[in-house]
Amino acid sequence: MAKAIREVYGTVLAELGNDNENIVVLDADLSGSTKSAIFGKAHPDRFFNMGIAEQNMVATAAGMSTVGKIPFVNTFTVFLTSLGLISARDQICYANLNVKFGGAYCGMSDALDGASHHATEDIAIMRALPNMRVIVPSDANSTRWATKFAAETYGPFYLRLSRDVYPDLYAEDACFELGKGAVVREGSDLTVIACGIMVHKAIEAARLLEKKGVSVRVVDMYSIKPIDAELIVRCARETGAIVCAEEHNIFGGLGSAVAEVLAHNACGVPTEFVGIQDVFTESAPYGELLHKYGLDAEAVCAAAEKVLARK
Repeated sequence: MAKAIREVYGTVLAELGNDNENIVVLDADLSGSTKSAIFGKAHPDRFFNMGIAEQNMVATAAGMSTVGKIPFVNTFTVFLTSLGLISARDQICYANLNVKFGGAYCGMSDALDGASHHATEDIAIMRALPNMRVIVPSDANSTRWATKFAAETYGPFYLRLSRDVYPDLYAEDACFELGKGAVVREGSDLTVIACGIMVHKAIEAARLLEKKGVSVRVVDMYSIKPIDAELIVRCARETGAIVCAEEHNIFGGLGSAVAEVLAHNACGVPTEFVGIQDVFTESAPYGELLHKYGLDAEAVCAAAEKVLARK
């Protein structure tokens, strides 16, 4: 059954806390929304509500990590990657400390609160930090893996988490690996490389295009940094065209990361970018926002037709 990504994250954190007493969780007065409150209820002695003080929260987590704790810091993505950035950069990443970032309400999923609460530049910010690993889950099972893997692996991690319910994509026994992507649908005419909710939109688009005789391969690039360069190059050479789809500004995110790989490996294939077109977004129901800003199956289909015309 499809589940809210944030709910899965909070539940897994609590489960991990049962087995590892070094896991601590910090939140910036939004634990009911981020679902870190699930951990807080299970382990109240290891849960810290830091108030609306994101920079201080991240700095506190840095200190905790130096005495053997494994801190998970949580708040809305837009605040974690902006107000918490200076501590993330100068304390955690610079010293390569063992702190994990749970960025809740990514993209436009905090829909009705508008541009001030929409995180559309966070991938660009976090992947530019040395030592930071960036993971974007696309369903409940990939969220479970990402949370567990981050807890068990030393160093800074950024988990990009949505408020929304994502459809199931992977079986419970699915295998994930840092630095890898997954082909979730085979195809031969072009490849759509997507992350997060856009993986599901890409699959929907592939089904629509199949009716027109177009065979679309869909890749879930759940590991943004490090990224699966080998898979990107293979898809480019085998299908001859790439569409990148993300709930993020078209600058600096997944599309830019894929384009870097294509350039470095001299893969001169037609490429299109589905994402937010470098604008501030508005307040509206989430589905309406996805449609307004071209983050739906129809937009992926249109981008696919553009690259096929140039192939």
